[in-house]
Amino acid sequence: MNVDQISSEIAKRLSTNEAEALMIIAKAIAGGESTEENISEWYEQRFLPNLVLIDEDGYSRMCIDALKILGSTAATDYGSSRQRDMGQLWADMTRGYLGELAFQLFLKSKRVEIKLGHEKGKLSDYLVGDIKEVQKQGEDSRLPKLQIGIKATKWNGIWFDLPGDQFNHSAAHTFIKVGTGRDHLFAFFKKISVFKDKVLKVGQDIGLLTEDESINLYNQLPTFKPIPAYISGFVLREPGYPTNSYGGRKGRLHYKITSWSGPITASDLQKIKETEHVTGKIEFEGIGKFSHDRGYLFNTGSLLWKKEDWDNLIDRI
Repeated sequence: MNVDQISSEIAKRLSTNEAEALMIIAKAIAGGESTEENISEWYEQRFLPNLVLIDEDGYSRMCIDALKILGSTAATDYGSSRQRDMGQLWADMTRGYLGELAFQLFLKSKRVEIKLGHEKGKLSDYLVGDIKEVQKQGEDSRLPKLQIGIKATKWNGIWFDLPGDQFNHSAAHTFIKVGTGRDHLFAFFKKISVFKDKVLKVGQDIGLLTEDESINLYNQLPTFKPIPAYISGFVLREPGYPTNSYGGRKGRLHYKITSWSGPITASDLQKIKETEHVTGKIEFEGIGKFSHDRGYLFNTGSLLWKKEDWDNLIDRI
């Protein structure tokens, strides 16, 4: 199958439009997971086996779990002073929890039950959740033998970014793309009649909306659908990674970094500039630059994702 055929398949499977399906494919290519020529193999061997769907019940539970600790969670992004309002904070926390649930469902399909821990703390675009208990088939529930970090991002994420010392907090880190978009809370509120029975009704009661206007506004709101999540892969903390493990392409003036696998510091870009003899800017594919100056970074193409990789990780949990 070619790109157009696969995008049509993805759009049907995820109940989305072909524009979003094409974006999913484009980001897989940009992240180094595949080339356009091998996109059929990516779809059949990597994307489909590592895809789960989260139903309304699962979304409801994660939404409420996020709400429980909303008031005690710092509103700043990691490494940034940017503040988020409570609605944005709730939406981002819910997305992070959906990533955790997606990994739980993924392991369940492999006959492994896990209990998740939802931690309080600073918010970043990716919210960490650790496995608190694990139960394999024929075994009692127990503590995990190694700690696994679970991080979530949007469909367009191609960089697995672990700022500061996050990388050293777990023996393995999973990276999960969650198809929430920007309007998942609104779609959920519509599903549970918050708008029809409350917000829009108030508009009619105080004379700001006619019944026809209320119906029209209601129909324009997004409709809730099962949330797809793609478990892109994972990285292990050991045995370690070399410094300056990057790849990219050089233009006439500038240099675009397209791959990275390991530690990153503030001085690395200057080293690349000198090594590659770049006279212009050095930027990362799709994002430009990161807000922090120390951590670990991986493009999605460098993650472990094959069945044997997951089997090995599950054996060690």
